[in-house]
Amino acid sequence: MTMSQQRMQGQPMIVLGEDSQRMKDEDAQGHNISAARAVAEAVESTLGPKGMDKMLVSSMGDVTVTNDGVTILQEMDIDNPTASMIVEVAETQEDEAGDGTTTAVAIAGELLKNAEELLEQDIHPTAIIKGYDQASEEARAQIHDLATSVDPDDEELLGSVAETSMTGKGAELNKELLAGLIVDAVKAVTVEADDGAYIADLEYVNIETQTGRSAGESELLEGAVVDKDPTNPEMPSEVTDAEVLLTDEPIEVDETDVDAELQLDSPDQLQSFLDSEEEQLREKVDAIAEAGADVVFCQKGIDDMAQHYLAKKGILAVRRVKKSDIRFLREVTGGSVASNLDEVDPDALGTADISRDAEDELFYVEGAGNHGVTLLLRGSTEHVVDELERGVGDALDVVATTVSDGRVLAGGGAVEVELASRLREFADGVEGREQLAVEAFADSLELVPRVLAENSGLDSIDTLVDLRAAHADGDEHAGLDVFTGDVADTYESGVVEPAHAKEQALSSATEAANLVLKIDDIIAAGDLSTEGEEDEGGPGGGMGGMGGMGGMGGMGGAM
Repeated sequence: MTMSQQRMQGQPMIVLGEDSQRMKDEDAQGHNISAARAVAEAVESTLGPKGMDKMLVSSMGDVTVTNDGVTILQEMDIDNPTASMIVEVAETQEDEAGDGTTTAVAIAGELLKNAEELLEQDIHPTAIIKGYDQASEEARAQIHDLATSVDPDDEELLGSVAETSMTGKGAELNKELLAGLIVDAVKAVTVEADDGAYIADLEYVNIETQTGRSAGESELLEGAVVDKDPTNPEMPSEVTDAEVLLTDEPIEVDETDVDAELQLDSPDQLQSFLDSEEEQLREKVDAIAEAGADVVFCQKGIDDMAQHYLAKKGILAVRRVKKSDIRFLREVTGGSVASNLDEVDPDALGTADISRDAEDELFYVEGAGNHGVTLLLRGSTEHVVDELERGVGDALDVVATTVSDGRVLAGGGAVEVELASRLREFADGVEGREQLAVEAFADSLELVPRVLAENSGLDSIDTLVDLRAAHADGDEHAGLDVFTGDVADTYESGVVEPAHAKEQALSSATEAANLVLKIDDIIAAGDLSTEGEEDEGGPGGGMGGMGGMGGMGGMGGAM
């Protein structure tokens, strides 16, 4: 039968391969929403000061214990394309704001949940998307109205921002000490631009970790910290006003690019060959000394003979320094990284005071311009210090964002309840079915105080009723005190969040939800059936050929 005859008889035209599968309309929308919601629900229990931790076990057996949203989502074995879109929400939030990743993902999941209810009422996805866009724009405008301006010199308020970020994380027990260190670190790298704006450049804040000590012994150091030993015990351990050479080249004998064989006729020839290698090392060390270097930080190896020559000249040398440390030392010392050790340019040397902590086996490098600071975080075990580093990293980001943006909001769900109230008033002026989408957006925002209450062992319905009543009475800062279970003025209580992080969370969540809602057709190059998925990834296996929720088997096993 010809192709034209097939069309005349009403038979469908087959254009996909034999193994290809297709899911359309309500089925596609339902699948995508389920996948996105599964990701959001996976991290909701980590939200807030009373949030629980997740244990993630990699295929190599590495264990991560955390309640950091973006870390959880990145470590989970997700290969469902829709679920990956929601993971991107967390990654974007982390890159742009530094914190609020769990909030952004949870709101995206709730927006899709409420959108599904509207779809069941035969409301077209286009109307929902338009309503969500209107609501998001209005919410961000209201955030600007609700925000309080911050003086970059207000250390108390900046400390509250840092403490709020760390509460509920591994850094919580020592949050007052750490908050002070974080604020000092941000202030040390903050500059005022020509237009009067403040910019906190965290490129000049380095974080080093050390186990075996209490987190309360963490400290902020001007300059850099190098966790290495001198290459030779005869070398000096402290040098004042040192000329520092940074190099990414090994101080070793140059090797040929190809294997070579030498035919020797006598022991004298062998000795001559060894002498030539020794002379080559001596020339490298002489070049370093003639340039005036007192200290050498080498990213690669240093030959034993070269170590001996350096020690004889009184030069302190440290090898196998991390590439990131070399970059940071460049900022601290004001030098540049030398790549040719045969001719060392004296102008490439930096200047610093080098001291040694024998107990902790650390070098402290204090640069002449103090262009950089190091947060030395201590913890009892690797797992403790890793989670501490994640919490402090987020707090650094939000304090830097607050200094640069200059606005904060009351936390504890206060801003979400107030925005929901204002959006419902805004919805009254929205025409058409978009009004229902705006109201659904408002309902989605109230997920945050509900989850905060649930994670604290409180009744979420009673809590939400009390919060709504407080805001109806005009208390814009009324939020949930998760420790007492009462409604309180969270701004006065020091529970504050950066306004930029909240704006970014709403923007990312809305865009992700709308992207998912716009899909009405899924075409897979493999089988869409769920057979075998339950065995591989546990219940909830979805589109196998699409890397469905069975592809989140790592999540089921990890948590």
